Amino acid sequence: MEDFKKEAKYLRAKERVMALKKFYGNLLSYVLVISLLAAINYWTNDWRYMWFLWAAFGWGIGIFFHAIKTFNLNPFFGKDWEERKIKEIMREDEHQNKWE
Repeated sequence: MEDFKKEAKYLRAKERVMALKKFYGNLLSYVLVISLLAAINYWTNDWRYMWFLWAAFGWGIGIFFHAIKTFNLNPFFGKDWEERKIKEIMREDEHQNKWE
């Protein structure tokens, strides 16, 4: 039983590390590509029209939601909410089965 708990903890930790690795890889790609696009934008028209900001904004929205998921920042449907809801449903189910 103890080995099972250790293995489960290890697997959860490994999943968390993989999620962090994917996020940081995505963030690094974002910084490099947007920097390259900004440089191309500057060299081609000297900031007369900063078109690279469209790509930065669009991809930035994706980065934002990826960060929310990776770091469990969602105040409405985070881990605490899930656990509370599971316990609530279990209590309701227990109460219903009690009277059957």
